Amino acid sequence: MNRVLFLFVVISCLPIVAQAQDKPSITLERGVFKPRPIAISRFHFEDPTHQRLANEIPAIIERNLESSGLFRPINPNAFAQSPSSIHKEGLRFPEWRAAGTETIITGSVLKDAQGRTRVEFRLWDALSHEQLKGMAYTTTPANWRRIAHIISDEIYTRLTGEDGYFDTRIVYVSESGPSHKRVKRLAIMDQDGANHKYLTDGSYLVLTPRFSPETQRLTYLSYQSGKPQVYLYDINTGAHRLLGHFPGMTFAPRFSPDGQKVIMSLAKNGNTDIYVMDLSSNRPQKVTSGASIETAPSYSPDGKQIVFESDRSGTQQLYIMNADGSNVHRITFGDGRYANPVWSPRGDLIAFTRMYKGKFYIGVIRPSGKGERMITSAYHVEGPTWSPNGRVLSYFKETPERAGQERSAKIYTIDITGYNERILKTPQHGSDPAWSPLNP
Repeated sequence: MNRVLFLFVVISCLPIVAQAQDKPSITLERGVFKPRPIAISRFHFEDPTHQRLANEIPAIIERNLESSGLFRPINPNAFAQSPSSIHKEGLRFPEWRAAGTETIITGSVLKDAQGRTRVEFRLWDALSHEQLKGMAYTTTPANWRRIAHIISDEIYTRLTGEDGYFDTRIVYVSESGPSHKRVKRLAIMDQDGANHKYLTDGSYLVLTPRFSPETQRLTYLSYQSGKPQVYLYDINTGAHRLLGHFPGMTFAPRFSPDGQKVIMSLAKNGNTDIYVMDLSSNRPQKVTSGASIETAPSYSPDGKQIVFESDRSGTQQLYIMNADGSNVHRITFGDGRYANPVWSPRGDLIAFTRMYKGKFYIGVIRPSGKGERMITSAYHVEGPTWSPNGRVLSYFKETPERAGQERSAKIYTIDITGYNERILKTPQHGSDPAWSPLNP
């Protein structure tokens, strides 16, 4: 996806008036929510060429907000007014309240003086009769889907007080073919599954793609040269290059928060350590040392600390260290094995995979090592990745191969409370998702 350029103006904007355990057990937490009722009207239009956008944009907004689990869209059959009536008369708030809504979204798709498409939306409080938010965007019709995501983020932020996450993308590994001859390709899509695109052709194995903070680059593991090595990929140009020339295997890459470095593991001579590669100088720096296996590093949002997995204690556990490798300390002490740690963009939690008694779990823990809790579990569930607001996790689940049925891998999302788990549909099987920051 190319960068999208648009102009926007503010129509009106009112001001925005887990329990810790010493040794956690395997307990899944399920939140209990009462979603907020919200009415999302189809938008008003005058030019017949805008009819599709006037229907599709609010439909995308509705699906985005409903998918968060925090909102319950009202059935349009209960709406008190049509888009034309709203445009001519304004909102008849008592009738909308009688339909069971607390919040109303209205909008229009019009043509401005220069012939460009202008999309407006307004967010209303049905109880106070006040406008909570109003914005207008001028863009080309081809960008309507992105405008719908941006509006969704504005509404989500105004009503929840948290940043939105709808104007984002997910890169993942698309899987096809039988288990003994699996084809794995890099693929990218909008967070709702739209605008799907394959980035590699499947002629070589790819794993663990990760976004750069500026969203236009990826780092990933590839067997393109015949052995596992870390590559960089430019989403805009499709160019890719090997990241350094090392005597052993490189894997488990992630960008630093400023996008200037890639942290990864290097396995050579029977030992695995963590290295940091400066992208401007191409000079690697060794961060860990010793006979144990250190891998799966992930930076804290401020770049000052790194969480990683290690077997230095005799079992696979999670550790935190300073960015220079000092002050290493263990944060998990539960039974089983811990892997795939990834720091939340908020900095308050670390997500991980846990393996215990033949079952896989996705969990979260505070950087202090307190408050560990499991969010979801399955025969095989792995690869957690955070939405940019730290509210939602994505990961993949895999079912075992059975007689007459091939192994299945699918991508899911879930709220950090363990509520609202949903499948993210992909054309083929999918694994190793990575969520982008908000699009620039």
